[in-house]
Amino acid sequence: MLLLFGLKTVLRALPGRLSVCRSCGQYVEQHLEERANKFTLFFIPIFTMSRAYRITCSNCGQRSSLSKQGMKALAR
Repeated sequence: MLLLFGLKTVLRALPGRLSVCRSCGQYVEQHLEERANKFTLFFIPIFTMSRAYRITCSNCGQRSSLSKQGMKALAR
């Protein structure tokens, strides 16, 4: 019996938000990205193992990671 399994990383762009950059201090659009690691069985994603969020400043390009709570705070 042959069993194919593995991990797949999926990147998804989320809608940008206006906020103050931690690095340059400018009030500009911040690009949001979700990175999800999924367990695959026969190349079909079965379930998500972990999720991480990143925010990128459109002015200076500084990237920083966000927690799930930080992501919810930006949604408001």
